[in-house]
Amino acid sequence: MGIPKILVVDDERDMRIFVSTVAETLGFEAIAAQDGTEALLKASSNPPALVVLDVMMPKIDDGIQTYRQFRTDPSLSHIPIIMLSAIAEKTFLHSIKMLSPQQGPQLPEPEAYMEKPPDADELSRLINKFLSAET
Repeated sequence: MGIPKILVVDDERDMRIFVSTVAETLGFEAIAAQDGTEALLKASSNPPALVVLDVMMPKIDDGIQTYRQFRTDPSLSHIPIIMLSAIAEKTFLHSIKMLSPQQGPQLPEPEAYMEKPPDADELSRLINKFLSAET
């Protein structure tokens, strides 16, 4: 089966490096993507065990739309997602609820949500929580 892969999606290079370093320190393989399009291409060709996804990226609503695509694609919908953002969790959850009526079924909440800047220990705890069954 190999080492579980974590897909790190963030437009900020420093944040991709930070999250990737935390993942690799824990013994996981980190795969980086700088936007939703790149993330979905990488996930489709080589599905990760976990996704850490930024909400606010350059294209409008890119993180929210990427989240929607992960949750509505049958081959990707089972992958746990940790949302990472400078916006408050309440604002994100409101956004996915408001978009859902126009774009299809109600989306489930992500498995976890962290506000930026993330705490390395908390991020490590969440990664281990979701991937402990994988190893």
